[in-house]
Amino acid sequence: MSRQLDARQLIERSIQKKYRKELWSPFIAAVKRYALIQPGDRIAVGVSGGRDSMLLAKLLQLLKRYGDADFELAFLTLDTGWSAVERRQAEANAALLGVPATFIDAPRPGPILEALIEGAGEWGCNKLALGHLLNDVIETTATAMFCGGRLEGLMPKERAAGRVGMALIRPLYCVHEDDAVAWQRYNGLTFPPVADAGDASDRQAIRALLKDLKRDNPDIEKSLFNAIHAVCLDTFPEWTSGGAAHSFLERYD
Repeated sequence: MSRQLDARQLIERSIQKKYRKELWSPFIAAVKRYALIQPGDRIAVGVSGGRDSMLLAKLLQLLKRYGDADFELAFLTLDTGWSAVERRQAEANAALLGVPATFIDAPRPGPILEALIEGAGEWGCNKLALGHLLNDVIETTATAMFCGGRLEGLMPKERAAGRVGMALIRPLYCVHEDDAVAWQRYNGLTFPPVADAGDASDRQAIRALLKDLKRDNPDIEKSLFNAIHAVCLDTFPEWTSGGAAHSFLERYD
């Protein structure tokens, strides 16, 4: 007789079985491709309370449970101004999913990322995991180009500003938003809203543009994602590296 699974176990099973190709496999691919996790890491997971960060928390928990790397996890949730109902919903979701998140009030006004970095440092963590998806990577690049007049991406791993020895990692770097949404709907999950980025209006415009382009070219997102991994500096007249500006004239002769 088969064992009856509880709600949490069914949600975890959906990640590893039904959505293995869409969620688990690209998550593992990002962890390996970008060397995001090493043995001995203590990783703080920034849990916004939204879908993406909760999915990230579950994926990291499953990797710790079944993977080979020896690392530790801590979960930090910043209340960015939820109503009492939204706060209870976030707490209920954490309990349902088995994510032992510590809830603290975010500084208002104040940058959320800096608060997460400070909290991770206080917990003795050397890495902070953020829930940015493949779509965030593409939209960041497109927004910078069309609205900011520069070519700029979102790295899978980078050093945290102002905190020596701390790295920011994005394990959902290769996971598509549509697949995260499908997982949420399949499991009947509801999440409170999360704070928008500072360039929300520009990003919404870019998201609409990409949606229009996708009608004619269904692979547009895949092409853009591949493009940021195949930058040919020899074809650009100027670029910045390590905070210093460079010109093609430096090596022209």
